[in-house]
This record gives sequence, structure tokens and C-alpha cells, in this order.
Amino acid sequence: MNGQAPFHAPDAAVIERMARAALARIPEPFQSYLADVVLIVEEFADDETLDSLGIEDPFDLSGVYHGRPVGEKSAFDSGALPDRIHLYRRPILDEWVHTGVPLATLVNHIVVHEVGHHFGLSDDDMHGLEDGAD
Repeated sequence: MNGQAPFHAPDAAVIERMARAALARIPEPFQSYLADVVLIVEEFADDETLDSLGIEDPFDLSGVYHGRPVGEKSAFDSGALPDRIHLYRRPILDEWVHTGVPLATLVNHIVVHEVGHHFGLSDDDMHGLEDGAD
């Protein structure tokens, strides 16, 4: 033994706590639009999700938003599934190990990215905002 304590990868509950903390930091007026968004942490995306996004390697998807963006909702949406943010634990942990970015920072980034989709922003829109903030 090398004298170091054994390492245990954070479980789904730890990732969920970090994600809920990230959601709680999103300011008003955006916060009020997030009350009904369901947060789900799973090990990996399912095959249907990966196929719909054209992703072959499940490690390439750390999070996804399922739902209709706020600006596209209407009174005729009754009976629809709730909006959901899915986080995928294993790809998140893999990215954490490979990048060295603090886990809470990484989870926050993914959550904010998926919240952006909830508000109708595309990946290109979000990359532009991130580049402008640097």
C-alpha cells in the first residue's frame, strides 16, 4: 500500500446535490421558470437518447435537456412530460478525471448549459456567450 486512503468516486447523490446547488444559484427572473424542471442523475444516457443525438460513445454525453424551451410552450401542452435535465454520472466523472476541473465547477457548467437549452439557447448561442465572457 502507498499510505493513501482508497478513492471512492462520488455517487449519484453527490452529483445531484451539486446540481441542485447549481440550480439554486441561478438568479431571478430565470429561477421562477425552473421550479417544475425535473433533475435526474443516471449512470449513462440510454440508447434512444444517444441515437437521437447521433452520439455513439456514451462517455461523450454528460447531460441533456428534454422538453420544450420556455418560449415555445403553450396552453395546449397539457399532458406533456415535465421538462427534464438529465446528468450522466460516469461521463461527468470521466471528464472530471481527464480535465482536472473541480467536480462542482464541472457539474455547475453542465447544469447551466442544460438550463440554457430550457430557455431556448442553442449550443452555438451558449458557446458564443461563453466566448464573450472570457
